[in-house]
Amino acid sequence: MDAIDEKIIAELTRNARISHSDLAGKVLLSRNAVRQRVERLERQGHIAGYTIVRAGHDTGTLVSALVLVYRQDRMRGGDVLAALKRIPEVVICEILSGDFDIMVRLEAASLERVRSIWEEIAKMPGVRDTVTALTLSRVVDRPRGEQGPAAAG
Repeated sequence: MDAIDEKIIAELTRNARISHSDLAGKVLLSRNAVRQRVERLERQGHIAGYTIVRAGHDTGTLVSALVLVYRQDRMRGGDVLAALKRIPEVVICEILSGDFDIMVRLEAASLERVRSIWEEIAKMPGVRDTVTALTLSRVVDRPRGEQGPAAAG
């Protein structure tokens, strides 16, 4: 499996019913190339029906990580942002004030995929350095817009 296969699986994990045409747009391939890759992934056992099967991985739990990114030039670092937008596992990307330039939250199917994305980010032109932290547990997970009891009154 290569990086494009990983992106296809990530997109299918999010929405197993996505059309080949829509999937092609997300991974920047032709519809026919996506169809061929999906069929190959099915033959190899990575995709079984509408369920993603990844040998040696816990398919029920996503691995989360925060990657803090230092750019070479804060004001001209748009290429880094554009590249981050193309990574399907990036679920949050925020520009920060202070010491770090960008905070990226990843949710990936495996620790190996987190490592692969980290390497991809670290090699991006315009990235000076990164600091990565894996999420060990989630203490608060509120839906957007919900407020605590103090705000209710």
